[in-house]
Amino acid sequence: MFIRGVGYTILFTSVGVTLGTLLGLLFGLGRLSKNPLARFPSILYVTIFRGTPLFVQILIIHFAAIPAIWGLFDAEPPSAIFSGFVALSLNAGAYIAEIFRAGIQSIDKGQMEAARSLGMDHGQAMRSIILPQAFKRMIPPLGNEFIALLKDSSLLAIIAAPELAYAGDSTAKSTFARWESYLTIAAGYLMLTLVISRFVAYLEKKFSTD
Repeated sequence: MFIRGVGYTILFTSVGVTLGTLLGLLFGLGRLSKNPLARFPSILYVTIFRGTPLFVQILIIHFAAIPAIWGLFDAEPPSAIFSGFVALSLNAGAYIAEIFRAGIQSIDKGQMEAARSLGMDHGQAMRSIILPQAFKRMIPPLGNEFIALLKDSSLLAIIAAPELAYAGDSTAKSTFARWESYLTIAAGYLMLTLVISRFVAYLEKKFSTD
């Protein structure tokens, strides 16, 4: 159970960060848009998911939102694993959207003006000039979000998603070996966060702007 739990914890975190990054880029750009049809929904999304606890979001998504949506098609709701993917991705997307927004705004406006003067349109300038520079500055906060999401994935134990915290809690309840079970999952999370921290440090060094 512990080995499987580690695997699912890594899977939940990886999917959450990957889909969250796509959502973060979309809504981060939406927050910077001058079009109110793009800006207001982006602000609303970020405000809701950053302003409410992930624990509550998991409960709403798993026990209310997904069953209601699947009920429209008279279908059986998917497993807790699917709910975990959705909850972590939506939550991560809101925080990563702010990271993208701050990273893009940290680039001097003259960079965009110079790119436009060279004949690039706004999209080409963002892809070729702004985002590559912003990404270097976003590596530390993105790494912190990765680590935070890894630890927050333990909240999925409340819906019986088979990740590390659920494995430890189930073992503790069935064997009464509480110290051994809980210290094992604590050590597991610690090792995973240390690995991620070293990887992020490597990326920071590789893409250093100095």
